[in-house]
Amino acid sequence: MAGAITHDWPSAAEGRQGGPLIVTEDVDLLDDLLRLCAAAGARPEVHHGVPERGGGWETAPLVLVGDDAARRVRGAARRRGVVLVGRDQDDSGVWRRAVEIGADHVLLLPDGEQWLVDRIADVAEGVGPPALTVGVIGGRGGAGSSTLACALAVTSARQGRRTLLVDADPLGGGLDVLLGGEAAEGLRWPAFAASHGRVGGGALEESLPSLHALRVLSWDRGDAVTIAPEAVRAVLAAARRRGGAVVVDLPRRIDEGGAEALAQLDLGLLVVPAELRAVAAAGRVASAVGMVLRDLRVAVRGPYAPGLDDQEVARLLGLPLAGEVPVEAGLAAAQERGAPPGGDGRGPLARFCSAFWERAAVAGGIV
Repeated sequence: MAGAITHDWPSAAEGRQGGPLIVTEDVDLLDDLLRLCAAAGARPEVHHGVPERGGGWETAPLVLVGDDAARRVRGAARRRGVVLVGRDQDDSGVWRRAVEIGADHVLLLPDGEQWLVDRIADVAEGVGPPALTVGVIGGRGGAGSSTLACALAVTSARQGRRTLLVDADPLGGGLDVLLGGEAAEGLRWPAFAASHGRVGGGALEESLPSLHALRVLSWDRGDAVTIAPEAVRAVLAAARRRGGAVVVDLPRRIDEGGAEALAQLDLGLLVVPAELRAVAAAGRVASAVGMVLRDLRVAVRGPYAPGLDDQEVARLLGLPLAGEVPVEAGLAAAQERGAPPGGDGRGPLARFCSAFWERAAVAGGIV
């Protein structure tokens, strides 16, 4: 494989952190803060004053102090991650009280609700390095991009990474079918069609079907549903925040939703059969994709037409070569038996995917 792919991998064992600590006796304010915690997918600890030494004041990732409780926490040990929450937009004294308790931020409701939901969600999920997000797109119909996307995701999960496979092609038939999991319990794309703002990464992951040690976001068997660009952005951003690897199977026709998916990618693989008509078709796809995605590489699939090899295909397209996707005998028969692409870890396709992720495992980001 040509080129270098480098990334920091968070451990697959990294879990959710604790929820925030809320300190207030204001019943109405508490109701609002509990509502915002629920929206962020966090379970808070609630106290009327500073907990006893060794409790949540020292250990909570975020402390939300109601303005009514500022005097009661004035003598507490100074720490980072304290937010003073009030309601009175005209009370200039709130800034003085924030300084007295060492607060990092002053938040006035309701104007600051979205900021606070995002901050609570960040600490509840544990913000670390984002997932390496790889898109796979066919240079022409039948190029094998869905098979490669599945094999990349299955291989990543087998190597122990938190992995999410996203089917961004509503007309592709469903990657859950390709993985033998069309009956698996969990949400599909139509459930997220109206999503906007922030989607909780942990809640997203837990809601999706689990197949072959990875999570899959695919389509149901109902009528085609249009997914708004805002929903694509919200879902993929949530997936990236969880870390590990995200693999996106992209449609060849780039609409607004597809453009949002491309904007979330670190790297794109354009799968091109080694024949002249396929190269010509792939050139048009590459032109459209390249308007959004900066790092697009070509993965060439044999057998080769006379006069073509992987280097020549890459040269004709003017793209870096990611490598040669091998032809694997018996792949279709294995899928009929319910075995996913790249599932056994020993075939040529699995070896190609393993080599890809080994290159991706070098620390330092995509280059």
